[in-house]
This record gives sequence, structure tokens and C-alpha cells, in this order.
Amino acid sequence: MYIEKIKSPADLKKLDLKELQVVADETRQAVLNRVSKHGGHVGPNLGFVEATVALHYVFDAPKDKLVFDVSHQCYPHKVLTGRAAGFLGDVDDMNAISGYSSPAECPEYDNFEVGHTSTSVSLATGLQKARDIKGTDENIIAIIGDGSLSGGEAFEGLDEASELGTGIIIVVNDNEMSIAENHGGIYKNLRALRESNGTCEHNWFKAWGFEYKYLEEGNDIGKLIQVFESVKDTDKPTVVHIHTEKGHGFAPAVANKEAWHWGMPFNLEDGSRPRRNADGTLPEVAPTEDYGTLFADWMLCAMKQDKTLIAVTAGTPTAGGFTADKRQLAGKQHIDMGIAEEQAVAMISGMAKGGLHPVWTVYSTFIQRTYDQIAQDLCINSNPAVINVVGGGVNSMNDITHICLFDIPMLCSIPGLIYLAPTTCEEYFAMLRWSILQDKKPIAIRVPSNGVVHTSEAVDAEYGYEAKYKVMHQGEKVAVIAAGSFYQKGENVVRLLADKGIDATLINPRYLNEVDAEVLDSLKANHQLVVTLEDGSKDGGFGERIASYYGTSDMKVMVGGIRKGLYDRYDVKKLLSDNRLLDEQIVEDVLLVIND
Repeated sequence: MYIEKIKSPADLKKLDLKELQVVADETRQAVLNRVSKHGGHVGPNLGFVEATVALHYVFDAPKDKLVFDVSHQCYPHKVLTGRAAGFLGDVDDMNAISGYSSPAECPEYDNFEVGHTSTSVSLATGLQKARDIKGTDENIIAIIGDGSLSGGEAFEGLDEASELGTGIIIVVNDNEMSIAENHGGIYKNLRALRESNGTCEHNWFKAWGFEYKYLEEGNDIGKLIQVFESVKDTDKPTVVHIHTEKGHGFAPAVANKEAWHWGMPFNLEDGSRPRRNADGTLPEVAPTEDYGTLFADWMLCAMKQDKTLIAVTAGTPTAGGFTADKRQLAGKQHIDMGIAEEQAVAMISGMAKGGLHPVWTVYSTFIQRTYDQIAQDLCINSNPAVINVVGGGVNSMNDITHICLFDIPMLCSIPGLIYLAPTTCEEYFAMLRWSILQDKKPIAIRVPSNGVVHTSEAVDAEYGYEAKYKVMHQGEKVAVIAAGSFYQKGENVVRLLADKGIDATLINPRYLNEVDAEVLDSLKANHQLVVTLEDGSKDGGFGERIASYYGTSDMKVMVGGIRKGLYDRYDVKKLLSDNRLLDEQIVEDVLLVIND
């Protein structure tokens, strides 16, 4: 194989066009080998194989700087920069390679840790300015696509690149898709440019002051080499718009581009999931519920009764269970503004002001992009929109760029926002129903991330604007306040304490943003220790707020959560153990405190 011998992009320059095509074919098979065994981003990477080969053939990395957007398209780059073992080896070899651009992994060829979208052009303008000030002559190449152009930072980066006026090359990888279908006015212009072979009268990039080149055959190595060579060493801001096919070279990924954007391991022969047993039979897997499907089905039913109910997404519709068929059923009552979370927050505020009932579903890691909009556009205006936060906690995405541990400290620092933490499926839908019907404040709901847990006990239908904790079991000496998806952990801890002869109180706080002074004060009479448990970063979180409330009183507080840190591809059990959050560890620590 060629790719096993390629240790750096310089090795590509010794090959002819026919050999480069073999490299591309082998790279595609390497990507497929990894994603079929390990999971990861499938379609975006398959579509960018030839472009990556051509980029590294023409340009001179690491002197020339490549900056990838989102990193959905960086697997071929990794294969060609000395990391082929992470695509050809066993699963342990694959685990050593991140699914994202990472200078911690490869400082020579990966310029930035990149996982969130629409950042490449802005990052590249920084390198552009540094080059210009230092007087060096390297090429700066930003690679953007797969829906990233809809994000506001991409607009800001393009604006600044044009303003700087010096050489920068922006490769727009136009695969006609985002994670799902594209949304946003810019994509209408991209379509017009594709249909006119780059010659239509209205050219968004030219209007911004960019030199512009279009290549229809974005999966043709020879033509890619020609267009990249034509812009190499340019002294002007330049856009190279290439039309590629998402999933190129793997029929299932071409046929269903949305489903194959990212996925778990699969059968490479036919693309089936789950993977088949050795004898060809499918493993027996009991169907499991998930909140996305439950939410979408509930919303579709409610939408029939309420035409003002709107499901909102910023480029990730299936986070809320809105698959293509369900989006069609929802019609105008589902809106996707593309990968533009800031727009989503301002828009739901405006919709709520206009008399609609919007519910925006967003992954915990992506809500970090919207702090100012939540504070300024939404909360200061007290518009009653609903934010459905999914994936928050240790059991969610765990790459360093996608950690889902910071939504509690972030959202609970914003005045005027109520952040609810349901513990069961029934409590979640009761909170969702109330949040939609109330008309006073913006409400965020942290969807449980520990699976769908049901309860046969009655749950409250109404939730006020002041925090009211719910005492689930009244005990003494020790009180365990366990929030959201850590509530079941709290139940386990209380049971283990009972085995030790301690009848602990168990509290479901329900509200993350404020303390319930009445309940906390009541514990002072016959409790000496309060234990808080939250599924996220404890620094600035829910538990620290309770510890602060007790302050100089005699009450001891043991705050349970994850220490603030940038964790990369962590093992969940080890992370919990390192933070003394395994059930047995919590009990051990409780006994040490009360017996001290």
C-alpha cells in the first residue's frame, strides 16, 4: 500500500497522477476501515479525500498552514500526515487518534483544536496577520464546508479576510449538505454558482472582495491540483469553491447523506447497523427508548392542537428526534436555521415576543456558543422561549472540543433564566408542558442523559418561578440533594447509607438556577451534612451555590461533581472514580465526614 509508506505530505510530491489516485482510493478505504470499526464522521470525510490529496500535493505543509473547520473533513489529512495507523490498525490504534484536528496529537500539521463549527476562516485570519507582520511567505488555507458557512463567525472571518486584503485561500467544500440539508440564504447563492459553473451574475464572494474560482469536479484529483496550483502563493483574498459529493465512494453514504454524516460502527460490506454476528445473524438487541424520539413524537402531537408551537434547531434536527420524515410532518412548525446557534437564541426570543411558542433543542456543548444572546437577547427581554438542552453530563460526547459538562455553571450564571432538571421521563414532559404554556420567563430544561427512566409516582404538573425542591424521602443526619440525571445515583447512595444504619434524606431539587431557602433551612434542625450531586462541572455549579448558602453555619456540605478541566476522550467510570463520584466512594466520604 502507498499510504503505509507516506510519512509526510512531501512523499506525495514524488508520485504521478495515477499513483495519487491510488493514494486517494487507499485513503478512502482507510477512512472506511476506521469508521466501520470505531465510528465517527463518515460522509464529510469520504467526500474530501481527493481534495486532501491535491492540497497536500500542491502546498507545502507544515510550512503552509491548513486550518480545518469543524474537523468533519480532517480524517484524510490525518492519514497523509503520519497517522495512518489510526485508520489501518486495531481499535487501540484508532483510539489513539482523535476524530478532530488536534495539535496535542500532531503539532506539526494540526494548527488548532477544532470541534465547533464556522471557526476556520477566523482562525486563519490570525495566522494571516501573523505572517504579514513577520514578513514570511507561507500560504494560509482555510477549509470550510459541510454547512459551516451558515455560522456567524464564518461571516465575521470572511469580512476580516477581505479587509486584510492579503493572501489567504479559502476552500469552500460545497457538498450541498450540512449535517442534514443546508439552510440559509448563502446556500441559495452556492446553488446558483453550481448551476452556472461559477459564472452567475450574483456572486456572494466577489461582492465581498474575494478573487473567486469554481471547480465542478471536486472529486477529480487532476483538476483539483490545477485549481490549487493556480492560487498557490496568491497575494489576494481568494475563494476556491469546489463541488464535492458527500459520502463519495461508499454507496450507502451517498444514498442517505444525513444518516451517514456520523455514525457508530457498521458492517462495511452493506452498511448495515448493528453489525452482524460472525454467522451473519443480527444480534438480539431489545429496542430502547430515547428522549429524541419521544420529544419529536410528543411535539408532533401537540403541534396539531397548537399551531403556534415551533420546534427549532440550529443544524442538528435529530438531536430533538426530528428525522427527515418528521420534519416533513411538522412543516412550517419546524425551523432549522443552519449551524447558527446565536441566531437560534435571538430568533426564539423574537418568536416568543411575537406570540409563538418556540422550543429550541441544542446539545450542551453547542449552547456554549450563545452566552451573550441568552443573556441579552432572551433573558433581559424575559421572553418565554424554551431551551431543550440535550446531552449534558458525563455520559455524552467526550472529545476535548465536545465536553458537555459546562452548561449548568454557564446557564445558572444568567439572571432571569430558570433551569429545570427533570429526573424521569414523566417529570421531563410535565416540565416541558408547563414551560411551553407559561408566559413569564425563558425556561431551559436539562434533558436527562442517563437513559429514559420512568416512574409510577405522580409528578407535579405546575412549576413556579421560584425554586421549590421536592423532598422524596425524609430522614435525618445526612441529606442527599441529587439533581437531574444524577438523581438515580442519589437514590443508590441513600440505599447504601441505609445499609450502614443511616436514614438519609433524599431531595430532588428540580431547579438548578436557585436554592430553595425554605428546604435548606429546614435541614438545619436534624442534619449535619448535605451532599450535592450534579452531572457536570462543580466549579460554579449547582452544589457550590448550596454550599455558599450555608456559608458560616454549622452545616457541612460535600459538593459532588466533576472538577473543572478539559478532558479528552475520557473513560466515564475512571472520570467518576477520579472525582469520587462512584456510589461506594460517595458513601465512604459521607461516613468519614459524619464520623470525624
